[in-house]
Amino acid sequence: MSNIKEKLNLRFLQQKREDILAIAQKHGAKNIRVFGSIARGDADEKSDIDFLVEMEVGRSLFDLGGLQYDLEILLGLQVDVVSQKGLKKSIRDRVLSESIVL
Repeated sequence: MSNIKEKLNLRFLQQKREDILAIAQKHGAKNIRVFGSIARGDADEKSDIDFLVEMEVGRSLFDLGGLQYDLEILLGLQVDVVSQKGLKKSIRDRVLSESIVL
């Protein structure tokens, strides 16, 4: 699957689900969801993969950054990881409504 477009869909993420969840657990993240262009089904070659997570109490931005890095290595694509608590109020409702549990 060298074609970036082939990776920018929910089917690809479902195939990697167990690995994604294991990495998330290692970094203290739970309730892993996908939002943005992949959730809407309109991703293109310029898209990244947007993950929404809940972080365990006591975890830091280093954990969030480590999660992002490890997911990028696993998936071979640019990844953005946002904690639910870190969502800007202006986009919170839209992100929560379009997010899909992995």
